[in-house]
Amino acid sequence: MGKSGRGSAGSSGSPNLEELYHMAVDAAKKGQRQGARVMFRQILEQDRRNVRAMMYLAKLAPTEKERVAWLEKVLEIRPGYEPAEEMMAKVNYNQTAERNRLMFRLGIGAYVLVVVLITLLIIVSAATLTV
Repeated sequence: MGKSGRGSAGSSGSPNLEELYHMAVDAAKKGQRQGARVMFRQILEQDRRNVRAMMYLAKLAPTEKERVAWLEKVLEIRPGYEPAEEMMAKVNYNQTAERNRLMFRLGIGAYVLVVVLITLLIIVSAATLTV
């Protein structure tokens, strides 16, 4: 069987790479993420440079770290591959947005803290003036 994944099923009746790919895609579309991941990994055991399987594994990755790792592998094999670059840009955008949300929350917290401290200072100053 070649790298394309095409060929007929072996005498054992097991699916060829193309059939296995379609079975994995169907499983992913039906929400059977773990089963799909197993099948995509089986494809990669036979064809380590199968970009389509890697892209699906990136989509199905349970963590952003794993998603990035799959996308980096794709881009090593096919530099400039637009779908991988777009997905990587989306991951980077999400990470930046999360950092921005965190910074905003910290900024609000700092602002509230400063307002409370100034208010307390005013109250203490007023209390010492009236004594």
